[in-house]
Amino acid sequence: MRSISARWKEKRLWCSGNMATRTGTVYLVGAGPGDPGLITVRGIELLRQADAVVYDRLTHPSLLDQVRPDAERVYAGKASAQHILEQADINALLVDRARQGKNVVRLKGGDPFVFGRGGEEAEYCRAHGVPFEIVPGVTSAIAAPAYAGIPVTHRDAASSFAVITGHERHDGRDSGKRLPGTAEQKRDWARIAQAADTLIFLMGVENLPEIVERLQQHGRSPDTPVALIQWGTWPRQRVVTGTLATICTEAQKASLAPPAVCVIGDVVRLRERLRWFDNPAVRPLFGKRVLVTRAREQLSALSNLLRRRGAEPVEFPTIRIERLADYTWLDEALRRLSEYSWVVFTSANTVDVVAERLRSLGLDSRAFGGCKVAAIGPATAAAMERMLNVCADFLPSEAVAEAVLAEWPESDLRDTRILLPRAREARDVLPEGLRQRGAQVDVVMAYETRMERGDAEALRQSLRARELDLLTFTASSTVRNFVQALAEGEGGPVSGIVGNIPIAAIGPVTADTLRQYGLTPAIVAVEHTLPGLVAAVETYFSGQQ
Repeated sequence: MRSISARWKEKRLWCSGNMATRTGTVYLVGAGPGDPGLITVRGIELLRQADAVVYDRLTHPSLLDQVRPDAERVYAGKASAQHILEQADINALLVDRARQGKNVVRLKGGDPFVFGRGGEEAEYCRAHGVPFEIVPGVTSAIAAPAYAGIPVTHRDAASSFAVITGHERHDGRDSGKRLPGTAEQKRDWARIAQAADTLIFLMGVENLPEIVERLQQHGRSPDTPVALIQWGTWPRQRVVTGTLATICTEAQKASLAPPAVCVIGDVVRLRERLRWFDNPAVRPLFGKRVLVTRAREQLSALSNLLRRRGAEPVEFPTIRIERLADYTWLDEALRRLSEYSWVVFTSANTVDVVAERLRSLGLDSRAFGGCKVAAIGPATAAAMERMLNVCADFLPSEAVAEAVLAEWPESDLRDTRILLPRAREARDVLPEGLRQRGAQVDVVMAYETRMERGDAEALRQSLRARELDLLTFTASSTVRNFVQALAEGEGGPVSGIVGNIPIAAIGPVTADTLRQYGLTPAIVAVEHTLPGLVAAVETYFSGQQ
């Protein structure tokens, strides 16, 4: 018989997910209904720690940015009756990876236990001795109606709601064949029809005719309001409303397809009053699919601005910011900051590198005490204040080198020494212009940019299919690398692929680079910042409405 201490040790090992074979843990994580902002803090934490991630079709792609580069990623997407991996394969995969000692995140759309088959996966883990944890997610049953302006309960319209599956599960290998589960065979339509004031059907578009017929047969009025919410919480969200008598016709007219949530009840009448997410007056770029070509490290800033205005950013990073292997020259210049009259920062990236090097040298903002500081653009100035605790002494009206030269606050630059840390690939307009006025300019490399190719073929297909409403470029380097990435393997100019899709440039320099490649920008931001670019895009599309 095992001793008490031995049994206790075994129990502790089980609870920690670290048995004798170092079995990992499976985390069944709800990703939410689509909007990446709706995942829980715990979910993000686990994604960052995971050794393997098995994810569904309806999880937002940006959530995978939280995953370590060395972690395994497995797509287990499921459409109706069309499975990349069968459920049995997914179950086996989770257990196999855990037995390899990996911590596995099973990232599931919505909530794992609301028609997400999380219960089955948890049962399988338990049966095979694999520890698991459940991390609830925001279910589309509530989130999709909320993003459509429909509360599932309201003191004047509904005091209860019920969530029902709209179709029977698919366990067969042949596409389109559905085998009913035990729970679905027990569905009592007479009870369902009167179960609650608000009825919410998930995955019910394909069986919509049967649903509305059954509900009417069992007492629901044909005049009961109905809303179908396709791609709820995504920027591509569409809402079709009607009644039990008309909704099938309305859905057919709109060519509505899965994924969609069906809401039935008087709360649907509140949509027009409470509509916010897909309201053009509130979110003027709603539904626009916008290509973002910034560096991978910077994508989120522009993407977040676009999302807040209702657009769906499609990220295709064209450049990668890389630190230098040797910072001898920059470090030496920073040690001798007192010898300079001015330091000119041309980008937030440069500020970031300088702040990092100052820390490594044991220096701080006091090192700038003997010199003035210039910033090209408000974003660079804000980065200086945030990272260096230094305010700009000079900020030109436009974020371009030409404006710096035209507006430089000192006319006589003889005996003026200027430090210009910058990207290796930057233009020489600024240092040459300052030297012509008599300044001694020390140009020191702070970082370099490399080309990112991404999935160029997928982008070509999207461009040819005209699935994008706008292309954005925030620097000349993004233009050059975009063109090079698309041109590889192409027989004709990139302008032929882009066609008449409008293009937005953050400023005149980027716009000129676009023209050099035969691409004509429809939008050039007056304020050369990300908010200025988004404002210019809004103005452009408002003129088309």
